[in-house]
Amino acid sequence: MSGGVLMASGNITIGDHRGVIHVAGLTVDLDVVWTSLIAAGIVLTLGFMMVRKVTSGVPGKLQLFWETITEQVSDLADSAIGPQGRRFVGLGVTVFFFILICNWLAFIPSGDPGYLAPPTGDVNLPLAMAVTVIALVHYNSIRARGFKGYLKHYATPYAALTPINIIEEITKPITMTFRLFGNIFSGVLMVTVIVTLIPPYLSWIGLAVWKPFDELFIGAIQAFIFALLTIMYLGMGMSTEEH
Repeated sequence: MSGGVLMASGNITIGDHRGVIHVAGLTVDLDVVWTSLIAAGIVLTLGFMMVRKVTSGVPGKLQLFWETITEQVSDLADSAIGPQGRRFVGLGVTVFFFILICNWLAFIPSGDPGYLAPPTGDVNLPLAMAVTVIALVHYNSIRARGFKGYLKHYATPYAALTPINIIEEITKPITMTFRLFGNIFSGVLMVTVIVTLIPPYLSWIGLAVWKPFDELFIGAIQAFIFALLTIMYLGMGMSTEEH
């Protein structure tokens, strides 16, 4: 039995991509690029469709869906930042929907390696999003506190804690990245393990149970957590001693 597992483990490949090019010494995974563009296109299309059909009367299903998500993010922004956080509602909603679509693309069968593999299962996209969010956090922190107040908050509540506060800021994009990437990548790896180690006549049972749970439910949870952290970090960055 152990010999069979070892033999099967040799057939498991990790990190394969559907199309790779090299530009200026950098490796570009084309499947990550096109799935990211597909997800962005779907989010924009749904947004434009909602704008065209928006009404002050009885809302349609699409408008009701958007309004429900927007209200939830608005309540979250109000509690984390206050009234000034309303301008970040659009950011929170967009982040949620974009990551959700990226994660849900994996539910569509597209081969191995898949043409529609979730781009969030590659560390580059979560890292780029996390760095962008943290850059916005520091930018808005400087605007809200002033440059001196921004520097001063690293010494709060005690100057001796400055190194720890700096390390905490550095680790924020790292934890955001690997929280999203790790959960999505582990789901993709689990599917590979099921297909490789379980006989074909039984593997479909494991996939029928695992894929909806992981790619639909866990994918939605991870999208919500990333959007939640985005709003929370903005709130923490913009807070002052008086607030």
